[in-house]
Amino acid sequence: MEILIVFLIISGTFFFFIGVLGLIRLPDVYTRMHATTKGDTLGAGLLLLALILAQPLTLSTVKIVFIIIFIWITHPTAAHIIARASYHTNTSYVDETKHVDVSKEESNR
Repeated sequence: MEILIVFLIISGTFFFFIGVLGLIRLPDVYTRMHATTKGDTLGAGLLLLALILAQPLTLSTVKIVFIIIFIWITHPTAAHIIARASYHTNTSYVDETKHVDVSKEESNR
């Protein structure tokens, strides 16, 4: 069990590190947001899962499960809202990014 807990802690820390590295290295707001959201969501989930396994089943375990669910719902949702706001404010993106004009797609509905 202790090996699994250590593996989850190392994996969660790794995903946080990758998210921070993406924040520093990637060129525009969209790619940075993608890296940090994935890193935060998966990293926090793995670290909190390690906390669940490291302690006996208590009320704190239930609270941690609710925190995991909250993080898994709110982080991707917030990233989507930020990306949508960036798109509508014409935030610049790198030239290699494939551009899809969402306003034309929305008008066809």
